[in-house]
Amino acid sequence: MLFLGAVVVWALTTPFDRNGRVLHLYSCFWAQLYFYANPLWHLKVDGREHLPWRGPAVLVSNHESLGDILVLFGLYRPFKWVSKAANFNLPLIGWNMRLNRYVPLVRGDKESIIRMMAESERWLERGVPVLMFPEGTRSADGQLKPFKDGAFALALKMRCPVIPIVLTGTARTLPKHGLVLETSAHCHVQVMPPVDSTRFQDVATFREHIRDLIVAEKARLEALPAGT
Repeated sequence: MLFLGAVVVWALTTPFDRNGRVLHLYSCFWAQLYFYANPLWHLKVDGREHLPWRGPAVLVSNHESLGDILVLFGLYRPFKWVSKAANFNLPLIGWNMRLNRYVPLVRGDKESIIRMMAESERWLERGVPVLMFPEGTRSADGQLKPFKDGAFALALKMRCPVIPIVLTGTARTLPKHGLVLETSAHCHVQVMPPVDSTRFQDVATFREHIRDLIVAEKARLEALPAGT
């Protein structure tokens, strides 16, 4: 039923909403139903005011579980996901990703990476933010993996800000090697202030600066009492 709703929203809004903002916000609501329906799952989002409604930005987040997807839809701001291409073939959810014109990527495939970067550039030129996981894959132990260059090279080329996003508690929803949803979770999303890409001359310095910010903020959040 929710996918049929997405088709209706797509059909009604496409003529006047060429960037698909309304459909994306509907998808945010769809994802958040998992939290609305489960009283043992809690989500707190701080710093949402740092996210633009319009204008280019590269959003980057740490990545702990499949639950990150549900949590980040809770931002309720327009953006295009960069997601592995296999997800686009999933029934219903993958079909909705295609309707939303999210950006597919085959990890390790150079041609796919080139296409992903070009498509991301086009969205940024149209004033639509792009969200990427710079670790490239989920962390098995919650510790941040090294960041890849793509998001930061993209921001430098397009001269747009990077907005760091820190997730905690999402590994309690569906861990990397988990097979079942956990019964309870306290998820926290902290959106940090935008970082001006024009302050940096090279990708490596920019990349490590953002990673350091996320590492420090993640440690701060994890030190807070549970549920705060």
